[in-house]
Amino acid sequence: MSLRSMRCCGIKEWHESPVAAARHDRCSQLAQMGYSAGMQVIPVRLPSCLVFVMARGLLLPLCLMFGSPVWALYKVVGPDGKVTYTDRAPVGQPSQQISRSGVVSETSALPYELRRVVQRYPVTLYTTEGCGPCDQARGLLKQRGVPFTEKLIKTSADEAELQRLENTRELPVGRIGVQQVLGFSAQEWQSYLDAAGYPATSVLPSGYAAANASPLTQPPVSNVTGKPRTQKTEPVSPSPLPASNNAVRF
Repeated sequence: MSLRSMRCCGIKEWHESPVAAARHDRCSQLAQMGYSAGMQVIPVRLPSCLVFVMARGLLLPLCLMFGSPVWALYKVVGPDGKVTYTDRAPVGQPSQQISRSGVVSETSALPYELRRVVQRYPVTLYTTEGCGPCDQARGLLKQRGVPFTEKLIKTSADEAELQRLENTRELPVGRIGVQQVLGFSAQEWQSYLDAAGYPATSVLPSGYAAANASPLTQPPVSNVTGKPRTQKTEPVSPSPLPASNNAVRF
């Protein structure tokens, strides 16, 4: 370039763009980390929803670790009254099983193996009064030591609810987990209980009391109000008129 042409041109200093500067800094960092110049690094941008899920995945263990002891499965009360929580079934110590919400489970008094089966395959028995097969099904469950919930069918509302739940009005009806058992056949009931893993003989603790049967539906609360009480009124005799000065006196 001649001096004459330089008078017509603006001479500027070339500055590196911010994008190029950032790329240069990133390459320097990768070089310090051991990446060679021939390796290709492809940046990946994670979706915001995935980042949120990953954040929740990191926060959840922290909440379970430092939060309240609702993660524990057992509540153990020591001889001195001290309460501790553990995730392992205690041996030889009185304990209560608690759910993840902190509520004491109704099956806490059962042995561990039976409790596990009851939680996975709960048994429900639908019966009615004056039903021989219903009595036989109830007797089989009690003899084998199977905890169960019994629902009574008494009213038309109970029958309609049974039809909705079990698609039948035949009694007895049993539920072992998701398996429906219609009618009563000792062999059929025993086979389904065996498949669910219930013990062949009773392992219930001494003093175990089964829950009483309850109606399938609750009767509506009557909103009958009593008649308003009427007050008795006695006839009032008219008061005598005041005597006039002109009245005749005897």
